[in-house]
Amino acid sequence: MSKKIVALLLSLLVVPALSACGSTNNSTAGSSTSSSIASQTSTAGSEKVKVSVTFDAMKEFTEAVGKDRVEVSTIIPDGTEPHDFEPKAQDLTGLSSAQVFVYSGFGMESWADQAVKAANNKNLVAVEASKGATPIQNTDADEIKEHGQYDPHIWISLKGAETEAENIRDGLIKADPASADYFKQNCDDFVSQLESLYSEYNTKFQAAQNKSFVTGHAAFAYLCRDFGLEQNSVEDVFAEGEPSAQKLAGLVDYCKKNNVKTIFVEDMVSPAVSQTLADQVGAKVEQIYTIESNEDDKTYLDRMKSNLSEIYESLAQ
Repeated sequence: MSKKIVALLLSLLVVPALSACGSTNNSTAGSSTSSSIASQTSTAGSEKVKVSVTFDAMKEFTEAVGKDRVEVSTIIPDGTEPHDFEPKAQDLTGLSSAQVFVYSGFGMESWADQAVKAANNKNLVAVEASKGATPIQNTDADEIKEHGQYDPHIWISLKGAETEAENIRDGLIKADPASADYFKQNCDDFVSQLESLYSEYNTKFQAAQNKSFVTGHAAFAYLCRDFGLEQNSVEDVFAEGEPSAQKLAGLVDYCKKNNVKTIFVEDMVSPAVSQTLADQVGAKVEQIYTIESNEDDKTYLDRMKSNLSEIYESLAQ
């Protein structure tokens, strides 16, 4: 579907909408040690802040900060590849009644600005969660032409998650100033958990001699930047297309040269090529999480712990 058609569909968004789109999920992004502020029953009234988010990681961060004072609906359905998602008008009707709209940015949701305009909701607080983070540039000319100049996967980074949670905190405070202390404390608790996990694995990765791993698609550049690692991938940043025979041969050489014994595969990427590569180099295939959809009913922190543990173990082989 062309961008012109997407824009036309967005322009047909009905205002106002009767209800927020998507289903509400009340799970939180990781268990946290709540302070007395975070454990209080809401004093800002019985109305929860209505938040529309684009995909699962944004839901996780929003619920970590907002907890029981937010009602979150997700625009991109679980199991849908967010890179390929092109919203129809009915997907976005919830923005007309939402108080906050959270999207990641860096080109992940190229339709976000147009969606906000089409909603015509003067009270809507739009939060670009990646604002203030340093983007990683795409280097492939075709990817830049199709998707933009940046790698969008900032949320698969503990440091990136801190930035995104803090921007979401600020957006929630704008929508519900009376709950400012509550949102701040929840955000501080969540960031503390992210920092603790970062410190644990930074020590481990700095001591590791091998720094290279192979994934199904190149979604882990920001995680690599956090810890000084190097990824190579079967598919590109946007999980488009199988590798050529030449690239596959290059991956085989790379795996042998770097003693790669694990090939990681993501939930929405075909495992067939990864398995073929693994077979050729005597490696095993293991799951790794991109946190674009709900995966195994695990929280953000659970999935990041699993990712870091699996990557570290693969480097130690």
